[in-house]
Amino acid sequence: MLIGIAAATLLIVGPLILGLRGVMRPHRAQRDELQRGARWSWRLTASSALLYAIAFNLTFFIQELFLVLPKALLPGVTPTLFHNNHTWEGDHPLTSLFQGSGALATFASGLLCALLLRHRPPVSRTWRIFLIWMTYSGLLQTLPQVVVGAVYPGNDVGMAMEYLGFDPWAKTAAALAALLAIPVIALQLTRALLALADRPAQIESARARSAFIFGVATLPALLAILLIVPFRMPREWLEVLAPPIVVTVIGVAWMQAGAWRLRVPRPDTHTPLASPLYPLGALLALLLVFQLLLRPGIRF
Repeated sequence: MLIGIAAATLLIVGPLILGLRGVMRPHRAQRDELQRGARWSWRLTASSALLYAIAFNLTFFIQELFLVLPKALLPGVTPTLFHNNHTWEGDHPLTSLFQGSGALATFASGLLCALLLRHRPPVSRTWRIFLIWMTYSGLLQTLPQVVVGAVYPGNDVGMAMEYLGFDPWAKTAAALAALLAIPVIALQLTRALLALADRPAQIESARARSAFIFGVATLPALLAILLIVPFRMPREWLEVLAPPIVVTVIGVAWMQAGAWRLRVPRPDTHTPLASPLYPLGALLALLLVFQLLLRPGIRF
């Protein structure tokens, strides 16, 4: 009950209230500023959507790979890696513990990308967006699994928690910490996205910031769900759609809701955005790897 209330508050009520505050706050003649600063860039939106889809699928692959590799070291266990899942033959007491290794790997991936973004941000605008979405995917693909694992012992993280002997209070604490981390991460990445603006006018007013985040994050991430679907098929539609929808909505809702109140002194220095054809080619190549190489299954 406590986890359910906290989840509803932090994932639904919280961004809704924050967003409504931005809509209802008084604006001081900002229409001209918005028109000058927030010119729509379909090139930026398209590139961000493609890069989000690449980041999501790469992160999902990291999770499945590191669910397989530890099991491959166990005597009597033969795992198989697929494009959207993994299985194994045999049994060993540590298989339950290693069901948590995938989430640990994705969290480590997101944390590493966050550190690079903070201390060694790429000069390239395209690579900067990719690193932001890799951070987002790594962390926000992991945290919901902790929440679900606290209430459902049958999921990957739940099995690891059971093996480690987590009592109900420990599970609840882990779930609440994961829920609290989601808005913090989303709002920090919103600052990084705002720093991608071409001109100060794009981020100098609350409305301009909201419009910029809609074009660089909210709309691209929602469109990217359609690009992610082919990577996950064939599988039950719930398994195909639920993960990308949940991971996308829980973070992007906070990004859009909080953009109006986040101030960035000035846009960062970066190179112009590369053509969307480059991430499009990378996404198509990744899809071929998923469907032609991984889909039949690779035994370890």
